[in-house]
Amino acid sequence: MGWKAAQKLIHHWRILRGDNVMIIRGKDKGETGVIKRVVRSQNRVLVEGKNLVKKHIKQGQGHEGGIFTVEAPLHVSNVQVVDPVTGKPCKVGIKYLEDGTKVRVSRGIGASGSIIPRPEILKIRTTPRPTIAGSKDTPMDAVLEKTYDAKTGKGMPDL
Repeated sequence: MGWKAAQKLIHHWRILRGDNVMIIRGKDKGETGVIKRVVRSQNRVLVEGKNLVKKHIKQGQGHEGGIFTVEAPLHVSNVQVVDPVTGKPCKVGIKYLEDGTKVRVSRGIGASGSIIPRPEILKIRTTPRPTIAGSKDTPMDAVLEKTYDAKTGKGMPDL
């Protein structure tokens, strides 16, 4: 990727894997689907069962050749998240609730302004968190030890 293309990468993604989106441009315009994969390095998303293309695969060792139908990635500008209340495509905004939690909200013309829930698929961890302390983990008594006192300045290094 050249430096011009790298400048156009989206840094703050508002579309997530598992979101219900509507395709707004292309051959599948007007159809809805669930995002299967997000390719952040190319600003593209893979929508489940949409943008199907024929792929010619040559026969090789261990696999059969032929013409296969596969899903091709769509540019992120060609899809929009579906508003959970109205069912129409909308833009995604960010708001903070009173308790300080960050949520996505629907915005734009005809949008309800309701909260767009985080997809359930993102809550499932592929590798479970370790529950048993390993050899490289810091022991709890060292973690809870108070090494700095703000009032007296005890624990500050002498510069």
